[in-house]
Amino acid sequence: MTPSEIQSIKLRFGIIGNAPALNYAIQVAAQVAPTDMTVLITGESGSGKESFSKIIHALSPRKHGQFIAINCGAIPEGTIDSELFGHEKGSFTGANEARKGYFEVTNGGTIFLDEIGEMPLGTQARLLRVLENGEFIRVGSSKVQKTDVRVVAATNVNLLDRVQAGTFREDLYYRLNTVPITVPPLRERGDDIYLLFRKFASDAAERYRTRPITLLPDAVPVLTRFRFPGNIRQLKNIAEQMSVLETDRDVDARRLAPYLPQDQASRLPMLLGPGAPDGAAAGYSERDLLYKILFDMRRDMTDLKKMVLELATGQRPHEAQELLRQNSHLFNNTAPAGTFDSGQAAEYFLPAAPSPYNSEPATSYDDETPVEDIPHETEEETLSLDIKEREMILKALKKHNNKRKYAAHDLGISERTLYRKLKQYDLEQV
Repeated sequence: MTPSEIQSIKLRFGIIGNAPALNYAIQVAAQVAPTDMTVLITGESGSGKESFSKIIHALSPRKHGQFIAINCGAIPEGTIDSELFGHEKGSFTGANEARKGYFEVTNGGTIFLDEIGEMPLGTQARLLRVLENGEFIRVGSSKVQKTDVRVVAATNVNLLDRVQAGTFREDLYYRLNTVPITVPPLRERGDDIYLLFRKFASDAAERYRTRPITLLPDAVPVLTRFRFPGNIRQLKNIAEQMSVLETDRDVDARRLAPYLPQDQASRLPMLLGPGAPDGAAAGYSERDLLYKILFDMRRDMTDLKKMVLELATGQRPHEAQELLRQNSHLFNNTAPAGTFDSGQAAEYFLPAAPSPYNSEPATSYDDETPVEDIPHETEEETLSLDIKEREMILKALKKHNNKRKYAAHDLGISERTLYRKLKQYDLEQV
């Protein structure tokens, strides 16, 4: 697909940005659109996953059919089957008439199942049958019906983790993940952040009939370095807040800072102290910071090895004390309690010499006083993870009278995992 074709899709669907990961996701969506293959879109919340489902539908032969977007996490577990597959009259309390479900209504069209990871296990089994055979049964009915619906699913969680936890069907995961599309988070899109901000500021200015907010040169890098855990949705909210609250439409870095929560700025360590640049991490990428920390740790370890080697060669005590004082920076923050000045490193690590001014006589003991050694029996605690895990399983089974379902729930694992563990530890007869 040529860059001009990708740009045409962006203009058609209102997608702003030139990040390579974004362009690749659009290219995959456009290539898979003419087929009937199931697509799984993954990305963080607020990153724009629904836009890709619309691209797939609009560029497919089903574009004249119906498109329905459903948030699986917003529908209660007791009614989601009825919503998706319909129900018969009298099938449950309140079912006063028969109702068609979304899979029946959108026959020939596309269904976008957002937050698919929140779908209950029972509904997952019904969905798997639709994907494999195009068949479904209304709630309260025994009649099998056919439907021709393309499913595009999306999630902001790792479905493989859900599979391991037993809350998502493994066969459904591989059936949905025929063609994966990954939508990049906003923090990985570089200059796209500023482009989107200008778009949102312009839209807000048009809505409120004011002049658009303009970021001064020192504010732009502050904005683009922000993490944006809420992604595009959070950026849009910030632009609208500033459009309403700022009286001066030209905003510098100082006035932008209050709109960017500091606890969301970064989860990585940053440079501190006199060597830190202005703004704590200005001009440094996250990878640069990590490399610097690793190199500093390696240098300190090398110096420490040299010093220990010199001490082990049998230097005189006063020379050892001088050596420790020269390398006191290696022992910062090593005291077990409280803090001490770096000059105290030698006194902390070397035993104190006897004072010549201490004239107090040493305490004498009667040689005839019997001294009895009191034996102390210490039981060494095992550190084996397997033994600990086996003990916890036995405790949970004993607590719940060998009812494995409740024991598995108490242990925070699935019944399938518990059965596997019982077989592994030869506890099947318990």
